[in-house]
Amino acid sequence: MKSYIYKSRRKDGLYIYLPQKDDFSNMPQALYDSIGQEPIFVMEVSLSPERQLAQEDVNIVMQNLEQQGFHIQMPPVSNNLTTFKEPAKYVD
Repeated sequence: MKSYIYKSRRKDGLYIYLPQKDDFSNMPQALYDSIGQEPIFVMEVSLSPERQLAQEDVNIVMQNLEQQGFHIQMPPVSNNLTTFKEPAKYVD
């Protein structure tokens, strides 16, 4: 199954998979509007159950492409605990 991958101009790490190049017609308009201006084409890829994707389950991607005509890959959740800071404690 062919898929065409686009990245959002507005949301870093958000990608859209489509079964047909440049055909966003199956995406709800509100969702399309929320990703920003025209998404940027990244690559064409052939999907199969044997293929592994870096951040997505290929079977779910293929199922979403068949059932709803698109797949959204959300940005990864940051688990970097070094950026977490507790509020300062004041000692009298």
